[in-house]
Amino acid sequence: MSHVTPIFIDLVRVETRLYNAVSARLRAERGLGLGQFEFLDIIDRVPECRVLDIVGELAITVGAVSKAVDRLVAAGWCVRVAHPQDRRSSVLRLTSEGERLLTASRPVVEDELASLTAAVPPGDLARVAATLATLRANLEAGRHGQPGGGS
Repeated sequence: MSHVTPIFIDLVRVETRLYNAVSARLRAERGLGLGQFEFLDIIDRVPECRVLDIVGELAITVGAVSKAVDRLVAAGWCVRVAHPQDRRSSVLRLTSEGERLLTASRPVVEDELASLTAAVPPGDLARVAATLATLRANLEAGRHGQPGGGS
């Protein structure tokens, strides 16, 4: 086994456990999962957000994003509106209920992540963050792992 493989395995296991724990608390306290939270957060952060913006950020398929957005629309948390320059495309916007839910959910996510990572000294956590940001930027620049993109 290479020296990178155990790092990869740890990274995946840590991500899975953090994701599941945060999602469980968020669902218990606010009635939405972490995946839904992420979509709402992206829609809120990205001006004139479209399905393709979410696809690019999360590296999942258009079909998966479109179905997830349909569920957010059905829940009353966002709407699709005609794109002002391209009527074939839709812009995603949070509803007032979606904004309220996102605002109420952010502290839950932050608190749970802070609690779950408290055993790691702040300097170590900062180094991990910098390393992951570098790796992510490199992967995204090469379109690695993107549906229909690079390897």
